[in-house]
Amino acid sequence: MFRFCERHRIRGSTALRHEPYCQQHPWWGAWPVKRSRLAIVLALSAAVCNAQTTGYGDYPQTRGQIEQFRTPLLPDWLQFDGELRGRLEGQTALGTNAQEGAAYLLSRVRGGARIAPAHALQFYFQFQDTHAPGLSPRLTSANMHDTFDLYQGYVKLQGGPATLTAGRQELRFGSERVIGVSDFTNNARSFDGFDLRLGHHHRIDLFTTSVVSVHPASLDTHGSGLTFHGIYGQFDTLVRGANIQPFLLFSEKRSVLDARGSRGAESQATFGAEVSGAAASKRIEYDGLLAIQRGSYASQAIRAGAGYAKVSYSPPHWTWAPRIGAEFDYASGASTTDLTKRGTYDQLYPSNHDVFGLVDLFGFQNIRQQRLNLDLTPKRYLTLLLQAGRLDLASSSDAVYSSSGAILIPAPAGGFANRALGTEIDASAKYLFGESVVLNIGMGHLFPANSAADQMGLTPKTLGYVSLTYRFKFSRR
Repeated sequence: MFRFCERHRIRGSTALRHEPYCQQHPWWGAWPVKRSRLAIVLALSAAVCNAQTTGYGDYPQTRGQIEQFRTPLLPDWLQFDGELRGRLEGQTALGTNAQEGAAYLLSRVRGGARIAPAHALQFYFQFQDTHAPGLSPRLTSANMHDTFDLYQGYVKLQGGPATLTAGRQELRFGSERVIGVSDFTNNARSFDGFDLRLGHHHRIDLFTTSVVSVHPASLDTHGSGLTFHGIYGQFDTLVRGANIQPFLLFSEKRSVLDARGSRGAESQATFGAEVSGAAASKRIEYDGLLAIQRGSYASQAIRAGAGYAKVSYSPPHWTWAPRIGAEFDYASGASTTDLTKRGTYDQLYPSNHDVFGLVDLFGFQNIRQQRLNLDLTPKRYLTLLLQAGRLDLASSSDAVYSSSGAILIPAPAGGFANRALGTEIDASAKYLFGESVVLNIGMGHLFPANSAADQMGLTPKTLGYVSLTYRFKFSRR
């Protein structure tokens, strides 16, 4: 009844193209091979734990396909799926603390069941179990560990062009720079609430949700009430070759403390659009986002914004099918000259992995970046990515923010004397074993600017990882 395929990015000598593929095997004929492969993956996952299995280009990137197991033992209305993820990771500094470098394992196991008693009705439940063996509990962050919890659990109703999803679910839109699941982290993000999707090719999502808070030793919760709402559109044919995604989002918090020391509520609207597409026989690709924020933050008026612009070019008939790209990112910061206004852009719920380098130190708030990318494909199953970027603060009066949106380094009285953060160089690779087992290797290094080392305490930081991922599904068809 349901067929799940992923699109695989293949770069050839002519153009970047997307080709759907699915792999299915009879349960009884393939079991000895599958069993040996599964055993290998389990063994490796025990030694190398948790990573996202993306390809390269723009985040989010395509992962290896789901391996299909067909078995007549299951009825048509029932499917089971699973994921084994593992990463061995090392950092020379945790956060900005050069005295707390560490090497550790991260593991993630997921299992799900999809029940579809009718074509227009289905239920889905997915558990998640994540751990960080080898890392001190004192250093284990909230996104690394969650013992056996419900990651998704929803009912989906479909009628004509309308689909309603109610319950705990993922929200992914566009390039996930505004709303995404942050899948690179051990505990990916999910939302509790309702999403009504109208349309198919052209569509509009109307949702009201709250983000799920992870509690490692107890059941995850979403706080009190539904606090994040929005309208997100997707239109593929309004402009030839372009995908236009306008959005209008509302978020609220009951209690915040502003820069003037006043406590009150936050009511914020974020509106804008993302535009992506290709031109010149798909050799030139582009992606851009503009987001404006207005509202109130206790006694302050919100006046913030952010955006990015990316462009890439794939030369024809070159060896290794290179894709050369340039990128500029900007997110506003606060000013100390007018405390009646709040200028810090709220990044909301993005997937921030590798947005500002593989070190993943900075978030999409009070930041400016210029970056160059070189994407290479020596083989269909091997992809390489080289990156170099310069990072600066947008405002010297505001703090440095982490990838989670928290304050990483507070601004001193009078602000920073220099806005330069530093330069980062990254290299990573993805290798597919039989399409379903994915190996990722990456290393990034941050070279802090001299002024950042003196003012902010930033130190050189290196992060490296080796990861494996395997996903599978059991169904009758």
